[in-house]
Amino acid sequence: QVQLVESGGGTVQAGDSLTLSCTVSSGTFSLIIMGWFRQAPGKEREFIAGGRASSSRTYYSDSVKGRFTVSRDSAKDTVYLRMQNLRPDDTGVYYCAALWAHSSTNDHVTAASRYDYWGHGTQVTVSS
Repeated sequence: QVQLVESGGGTVQAGDSLTLSCTVSSGTFSLIIMGWFRQAPGKEREFIAGGRASSSRTYYSDSVKGRFTVSRDSAKDTVYLRMQNLRPDDTGVYYCAALWAHSSTNDHVTAASRYDYWGHGTQVTVSS
């Protein structure tokens, strides 16, 4: 089992920055692939970033590339999503998710259905 706890959502204005964090169960950090997803009202859950939790290589969707950055602190079992130059269309519920790395042949996993563990989600609202 992997438990994920998110924090850091809120309401900001367009152009502002926000950082989300996702802390995972102790002892699992090096064994999982982590993904960040978001879901806007009436839309499907969308992959925005992810990769092996313990690796510095991160894959980004085109919609956030250049504005969002993933970093990690393995000592704290925590992954961060730094969001800059936020836009109103970034509004949604943001989730971190995980799957066991041994269950995948590559670290770039974009399908939400592939992830077995999910955080509770945190709301991000960007006003214009």
